[in-house]
Amino acid sequence: MCGIVGYTGRDQAVTYLLEGLRTLEYRGYDSAGVEVVGADGALHGVKCAGRVAALAERCETANLVGTTGIAHTRWATHGAPTDRNSHPHRDCSGRIAIVHNGIIENFRELRSYLQRNGHELASETDSEVIAHLIEEAWRGPAKGDLVAAVRNACRRLEGSWAIAAVCADAPGEVVCARNGSPLVVASAEGGAYAASDVTPLASVTSHVIQLENGQIARLESNGRVTVYDEDGAPVAHPATLDIDWDASAATLGGYSDFMAKEIAEQPEAIERLLGGRLGEKGIYLDELSMSQADLAAIDRVYLIACGTSYHVSLIARTLIQTWAKVQVVCDYASEFNYEQDVMVTPNTLCVIITQSGETADTLTAARRMRGMGCRVFAITNVLGSTAARESDGTLYVQAGPEVCVASTKAYTAQMVAAALLALRLAEARGEMDHAEVERHYRDLCALPNLIREVIGRSWQDKQAAPLFRRAHSALFLGRGVNSTTAYEGALKLKEISYLHAEAYPAGEMKHGPIALLEPGFPVVAIVPEDRVHDKTVSNIQEVIARGAVCVAVATDGDEAVASLVEHVLWIPPVPDELLVPIVAVVHLQLLARYVARARGCDVDKPRNLAKSVTVE
Repeated sequence: MCGIVGYTGRDQAVTYLLEGLRTLEYRGYDSAGVEVVGADGALHGVKCAGRVAALAERCETANLVGTTGIAHTRWATHGAPTDRNSHPHRDCSGRIAIVHNGIIENFRELRSYLQRNGHELASETDSEVIAHLIEEAWRGPAKGDLVAAVRNACRRLEGSWAIAAVCADAPGEVVCARNGSPLVVASAEGGAYAASDVTPLASVTSHVIQLENGQIARLESNGRVTVYDEDGAPVAHPATLDIDWDASAATLGGYSDFMAKEIAEQPEAIERLLGGRLGEKGIYLDELSMSQADLAAIDRVYLIACGTSYHVSLIARTLIQTWAKVQVVCDYASEFNYEQDVMVTPNTLCVIITQSGETADTLTAARRMRGMGCRVFAITNVLGSTAARESDGTLYVQAGPEVCVASTKAYTAQMVAAALLALRLAEARGEMDHAEVERHYRDLCALPNLIREVIGRSWQDKQAAPLFRRAHSALFLGRGVNSTTAYEGALKLKEISYLHAEAYPAGEMKHGPIALLEPGFPVVAIVPEDRVHDKTVSNIQEVIARGAVCVAVATDGDEAVASLVEHVLWIPPVPDELLVPIVAVVHLQLLARYVARARGCDVDKPRNLAKSVTVE
């Protein structure tokens, strides 16, 4: 969940390293640090707890000069987010430094071994042991070869890692290693580069190398990149990836924060995803890599995900069961991995949903299902991610880079992707004819303009936000498919405003949560014009009878709801009630953002959270 950047070339390293950290800060911002190999043949570094901006100020004072270096932005796992625990970490000699993303599961045994052999460790982290293991190998079997030293050290590690290392005695060289945690490298004009994902590299190249598990890369100052397998043999044709978006897509572009920008980008993201998906033979979903007969034979679908992506899976379950009439099992990846009774047949399909494509729990679940003989399909936003590489097929949602930690455009795009999958299954199983499929596809194509209308009504969310500013808790209610909209709305509010929020199916309110209600308590009810509308209105009346203040998400013209509640967040009519969550949730994204800003919170980088959860 940390961000790694490495560079060696002809330019000053600290310039690229700091800019790279800024683009990766969504991966972790507890602390940050840089290390460069100076012209004097020594390592020079700066690191500190806090954001990259604080690090940049210290670097300016330190005047770091050198054309080779590594950098890191941390999400703490082992050890508090302090200066001492910040990366990079050095060995005893101060001549070797490393940065690390992942978890070293056997670090206690390694730490004990190193201390018994005279090493002095300065931090509480699991990562520091790597620097000392490289030191031992450098002095011993590696005989001054940094690639060999890193390879020797990795053989003693258990867990997951992406590592970048430098050595003062190997100037003009950065060595990287990968096992489980993502890492990409590139040769470009001006030198050789490394990063946790493609975002920092988009400004210098459109072509990167994806390191596979067990591989090591040597980056040289002349721009040469050599990839080795775990036995030290050069890899003739390492895996590559073309970056198909402009680096400016990861900049603010005039918006005050990335959350605002990414909310605004949702219509275009959905239009990209839907483009060209309907033809004479139905829905084009070639990414599935399954024949018509294989799709028709599917007897069960497992939907596995975490966090916001899990809410996508709940929507997907409703769509698949309603349209395709297939049994669906939906589970959190973190729970699924420890369930014993998992039923898999030759016709079972597992769909993993992960925005980053690197979510550790979700990947573990996918590997488990593949090991049981199940076909695995991924819905993800990141090209070339681990989820994409390890799945039998991948549907990229094409939302573009999402920098804000709280997902918005990837969430709505993933729901649309789930709808496409449900339609493809429905037609393959004969549950829909072409006319029905085309009608549902046209309904999906109407969503971008409906979302644009909601975004144009953001003033409604801004007016409602003061109700939550000084609240201690909030309750979100919805029925049917929009109970999931309530879950996502509550999660967004918790993530970025730090205001506690509960979400329940509205009919369950009387079975406990109603005890929370008191005068002034804020309640958000999702009550569109659908088959359970009147039932939800009754729940709103129960809320108001207890003095709570209600904000409703309702369909244009619903005066019955407007006469009851304090604020209405209006949505235009949606052609299919199963698609309402894709439109209604935009109001809840906007509301959460306005509440968070009113409470003085950083909406892009909420405390304790990281965008890509690469550790279990």
